[in-house]
Amino acid sequence: MSLFLRDYLTVVWFGLAALVLGSLLLGIAAAVRPSRPNAEKLIAYESGVDPVGMGWSQSQVRYYVFALLFVIFDVEAVFIFPWATSMERYGWFGLITMLIFIVLLLDGLVYAWKRGLLRWV
Repeated sequence: MSLFLRDYLTVVWFGLAALVLGSLLLGIAAAVRPSRPNAEKLIAYESGVDPVGMGWSQSQVRYYVFALLFVIFDVEAVFIFPWATSMERYGWFGLITMLIFIVLLLDGLVYAWKRGLLRWV
């Protein structure tokens, strides 16, 4: 067996060991834990407050859109920082490419702003 395949075999063994150990521990926990379900334990828990009404409620979509926009612009920072640390290596091509990237993201931000998606209330 080659050294290359032996390295992968080590990873496979560790993965199998992790799966076996995890399954074993979950099985022991399921066998040892007490199971006494009753009506009070089966209701939805709402931070110590007794639940009122049904468990399903409708949320406004704008909160999810706001969170999605945050994630998008957070990922932008993840791409810009490594580029900024090695800008000399990329030269003019890297600069122009990053400017195009930033302009496209700013275009998306202006679009979201004009549509009123950045208003919290």
